[in-house]
Amino acid sequence: MEEIAKQEFVDELCLNILPFWINNVIDADNGGFIGRVSGNGDKHTDAPKGAILNARILWTFSAAYRLFNKPEYLETATRAKEYLLTYFWDNEQGGIFWQLAADGTPLDKKKQIYAQGFAIYGLSEYARATGDSDALEKAVELYQLIEKYSFDQNLNGYQEAFTGEWGEIADVRLSDKDANEKKTMNTHLHILEPYTNLYRIWPTAELKNSLRNLIELFLDKILAPSGHLQLFFDEQWHNKQNIFSYGHDIEASWLLYEAAVVLGETDLTDRVIAVIPAIVKAASEGLQPDGSLIYEKNLVTGHVDSDRHWWVQAEAVVGFWYAYRLYGREEYLEKAKACWSYIKNNLVDRNNGEWYWSIKADGSINTSDDKAGFWKCPYHNGRMCMEMIEAL
Repeated sequence: MEEIAKQEFVDELCLNILPFWINNVIDADNGGFIGRVSGNGDKHTDAPKGAILNARILWTFSAAYRLFNKPEYLETATRAKEYLLTYFWDNEQGGIFWQLAADGTPLDKKKQIYAQGFAIYGLSEYARATGDSDALEKAVELYQLIEKYSFDQNLNGYQEAFTGEWGEIADVRLSDKDANEKKTMNTHLHILEPYTNLYRIWPTAELKNSLRNLIELFLDKILAPSGHLQLFFDEQWHNKQNIFSYGHDIEASWLLYEAAVVLGETDLTDRVIAVIPAIVKAASEGLQPDGSLIYEKNLVTGHVDSDRHWWVQAEAVVGFWYAYRLYGREEYLEKAKACWSYIKNNLVDRNNGEWYWSIKADGSINTSDDKAGFWKCPYHNGRMCMEMIEAL
């Protein structure tokens, strides 16, 4: 793969992405990390702190330490682990709070399963990188809480969210733009991902069953015949919305393969390998002539969101590269190369570090959305770099 150089990903990660977070987002006054840096680079030290941001920083710097063994990466990862377990951890009810005030006081104690998943992802990666038994223990505890409260014993799958006391909650949405449905593709994808990572270091029979079941849920319930992922479901697994999310399609294509390989069951891996080309083809419907991947399409209203979001481009590079590696088709290699070229030429902030949130449909840079924040984290683009570094 001559035209995608490993060193480019090393440089992007180690000279641009990670230094931005170390230099700009550490909260020296209150501990942990600043809740928000605006698209213009303004630090909002009084912004609330989200569980997703903290957990994703934990995963990213743990993985970077595992690859590069640099003390500053371990220091940042440890900061994230300690803050997560000191402030986000619910010592009374178990699990991770959704949101804290800037000083660490709980603002929203609800138990969003998506957030519990990312905490497992971060803690398991820290344990994988360092051998830390406390991080592993807490990751396992979160896994057991998800299985106890979120897993639907009757109809299968995982329910979205609960109160701070793990009771029923009326509004289970992850964000304002989501449908208020009991089960979603997004949460299942981000349970699959941490369960896969936890299984690498805690390969028990119970987790094996959970991971196998999740892969089968994607194959049997979430994946549509079109190759697209269905996004929202009621408890009985009826599809409740018709939206194509191209970034989630391409992200799922490689995360499903990774999960199957880590699980190590040949028959299930073969099933996954058989469907990936359809998922990749479905995702490719969002590709543009400049190599980028647009956000989503609503089949009911016909509205197309043509913004080029940072995370969608990062997942596209990894997804198309995985497909190329699996099937050897040059078209997949060309798509990975074209998207990486688009990222370098458009999304990377050469002056201030990190990536912009998105490039708008008209080609202008989106600075109204965060550079760092509740949803803008170093994990998608950091992981892209690390996946490519390990692959190349």
